[in-house]
Amino acid sequence: MENRSQWGTRIGFLMAAMGSAIGLGNIWRFPYTAYDNGGGAFFLPYLFALLTAGIPLLIMEYTIGHKFRGSAPRSYSKMSKGLEWIGWWQVAVSFVISAYYPIIIAWAIMYAYFSFGQQWGDDPTSFFVGDYLQLSDPGVFGSLVPSVLFPLLLVWAIVFFTLGRGVRKGIEVANKIFIPALVVLFIIIVIRAITLPGALDGLEAFFEPNWSSIMDGKVWVAAYGQIFFSLSIAFAIMITYSSYLPKKSDITNNAFITGFANSSFELLAGIGVFAALGFMAFQNGVEVNEVASSGVGLAFMVFPEIISQMPASEFFGVLFFLSLVLAGLSSMISISETYVAGLQEKFNISRGTSILIGGGLAAVASLFFATQGGLNLLDTVDHFINNYGVALSGLFEVVAVAWFVKSLRDFQSHADGISDIKLGFWWRFCLGVITPAVLGVMMLQNLKSEITTNYGDYPIEFLFNYGWVVAIGAMFAGALLTLKKWPNQAAEASKSEDQEVAQ
Repeated sequence: MENRSQWGTRIGFLMAAMGSAIGLGNIWRFPYTAYDNGGGAFFLPYLFALLTAGIPLLIMEYTIGHKFRGSAPRSYSKMSKGLEWIGWWQVAVSFVISAYYPIIIAWAIMYAYFSFGQQWGDDPTSFFVGDYLQLSDPGVFGSLVPSVLFPLLLVWAIVFFTLGRGVRKGIEVANKIFIPALVVLFIIIVIRAITLPGALDGLEAFFEPNWSSIMDGKVWVAAYGQIFFSLSIAFAIMITYSSYLPKKSDITNNAFITGFANSSFELLAGIGVFAALGFMAFQNGVEVNEVASSGVGLAFMVFPEIISQMPASEFFGVLFFLSLVLAGLSSMISISETYVAGLQEKFNISRGTSILIGGGLAAVASLFFATQGGLNLLDTVDHFINNYGVALSGLFEVVAVAWFVKSLRDFQSHADGISDIKLGFWWRFCLGVITPAVLGVMMLQNLKSEITTNYGDYPIEFLFNYGWVVAIGAMFAGALLTLKKWPNQAAEASKSEDQEVAQ
């Protein structure tokens, strides 16, 4: 009998995988990325990237987790002892992200409350950075902001409770609630948005194809970047989640369902966001390109202004920010599970102890982002940990698997043995050639941009201390954790009662 937690149902796994993939970036990153890279024409490179990198990488990570039945570090170590550090590197990256990600969820919780009476007033931007966050200069942390701290504690309480309930009773149940609720909320938002005056102008701006952009290499790199960051690849998440799959699981089909579900939600988000931006442009008598934006600014500066001008503004304000909360929580839970599983296996401790140690350290670290300097810190750490943590570790991962240990044929045989859709040469070619090439070009572009300009016009010292040090530190932490040997199988068996065998 296998003494390892398992998903209760296939739909439970798919909901959890979708919950991890569908996050805040789907709502505030994809719409503007598509608009800024050719509009409707962007969907061609985007679909190509999904089929040649996104889904192939998902299949690979699902196969690694399913075949080796362990956390990301354990799975890599079983593949080859020299690769364990990549797993820990990815776990360390997830740990860093889990320190600042709940801050954004906390903001969304407060903005759901601020929607009553449009408490952000006539100048949502000034309210967000001034009245609410009390933003200080880069490098100056200041004091904790109570209106960020208290919802942050609520977010961590939800995460601890969900993780503490285990894989089947906690993560699976939570995602079966969060994901359907998120989809329903967002469909309501989209239906209302497309019926607003000016919505068609926004949708025209979003979908109008600029076919000349297809010849621009940067557009293709942007498409691959969006797919890569959107699908929770190289976060150690999908390897961890797939390790809880039953032995008879259709890996390839699951990957296609996850990939297309994520992209479908991104398209839905793009329609809703640009319909709303079209309405805002109509109300202010300007062009859509003058109000289009992405990221934190779109969610907490532009959208409050849009909401204020909408009929039944309080209702739709609550719906929008609750959708951010749900999207954030499902991703946050998956990110945290990576280091909970890794620590539990590496140090042979109970799940509860692992949650207290890993989650506790992440919760303490998140307090730095709840200060007056939190927004600048979050912006910088997010930029560097994504570009030189997630993307770079992903490049190392695919090169190591395809070129060094040369396990693609073995993984193909494993996936084909339990999947209806059989993998062919295309899968190995995508992972062995296309994906490393695109990620390599992405790295070169990022480094060139980093050298020529200061990200966000922040001081060099600030970028070094809180950007480069954090990104490089994650890699160093990964190498450091490989020094401890794994516990033997007998010791692991003695802890089996903590792995939900009773379920």
